[in-house]
Formats: sequence, C-alpha cells, structure tokens
Amino acid sequence: MSEGLVARVTRLVSGGVNQLVDSIENASPETVMAEAIREVERAIDQVRDELASVLANKHLANTRLGDTTSRHEELQGQIALAINESRDDLAEAAIARQLDLESQIPVLETAVSEASREEKELEGYVEALQARKREMESELANYRKSMQQSTADAAASGAAASKNSVESKTRKAEETFDRVMKNATGLPGGKVTDLENAGKLAELDELTRKNRVSERLAALKASARDS
Repeated sequence: MSEGLVARVTRLVSGGVNQLVDSIENASPETVMAEAIREVERAIDQVRDELASVLANKHLANTRLGDTTSRHEELQGQIALAINESRDDLAEAAIARQLDLESQIPVLETAVSEASREEKELEGYVEALQARKREMESELANYRKSMQQSTADAAASGAAASKNSVESKTRKAEETFDRVMKNATGLPGGKVTDLENAGKLAELDELTRKNRVSERLAALKASARDS
C-alpha cells in the first residue's frame, strides 16, 4: 500500500474527526453526516485505484515469471543437445544463462506473492469501508426519519413544547452523529473484526499460494533432473 493511501486510511481511522465535529457549529448535522459518508466514498475510490495498480504489477510479474521459467526449460533442452554434439562451450554458455534466470525466479515469485498479499489486503479495506458506508447511510436515514417525527411532535405540542423538542432534536443529532463518526472512523468493538478477518483470510490465502508455488517449483526441478 502506498504511503499516501496509508495516510488516508490512518486519518479516517484515527484522525480528522475533530474538524468534522467542529464544523457542526456552522452546518446542520445532516450536512456533516452526509459529508462523512462522501469522505468514506472517496477513500473507497482511492483504495480501488491502489488495487488496480497492484493488479497490474501482479500481472506483469506473473508474465515475466512465466517467460523466465519457459526460457529456463528451453535452455535445459539446448544444453542436452550441446552435450550430445560435444559442444561444451555452448553448453557452458547455456548453463550460465540458466544460472542468471534462476537468480531472477525467486525475485519474481516474491513480487507475485507480495502483490497477491496486497491485493487481498486492499480488497479487505474496500469491503470494510463499504460496510461502514452502509451503516452510516442507515444511520442518516434513521436521523432524517427522527427529525421528521420530531417536527410533527413539535407542531402538535405547541410553542412551549416546541422549544424542548428543538433541544431534544439537537441532542439526538449530536448522539447520532457521534455514533456514525465512530463507526466510520473509529472501527470500534466487534466491527473491527471485519477488517481483521479480511487480513487473516488474506494471510491464509497467501500461505496456501506459497505452498502451491513451492510444490510446483519442486516439481519443475525434479523434472529437470530427470531429463
């Protein structure tokens, strides 16, 4: 994940709340809550952009790894031919090239592995942010409904009750906003498990993939020895 994206996510998780809370003095609670939702949407877009870049890098590394492996296998056959033709000089040149390729293969495998890890991590962030957005949208809908009901109650209860109703609505707005912002940026309590589980599942997928890579590499080496 890029440093810019790390800073972005960190600000959403642990910072930037005070500025939004302060703005409630000059804007309605609904406006502040809607802006908080847009902030999460922008974060989702940024994570997706980073994910697209990671996927592109993974594709390039996979392509290069495939080409390198194919060339290594091709050289193995050429080495055998050179030996049969008593051309040790050609065999030595091909072996030297094989050694160069063998030094590149682990690097390319690591690049693919790292890209896969980042892919899973970023997908987890997207899913978690989307979940927070849905929660916030639900809270905003409830807030609007509460405001409509409070307005109806205030109209029915007269001028004196209206004052109390306004105060009650303000308290409800502040409490609702606090809950929304906490859900959106604090990831408190059990809700953080979505992100934690996403990271753990990504790690498990990565472990599985590493095992598959190791098995395939071992098979290729065994095949090369047998030939």
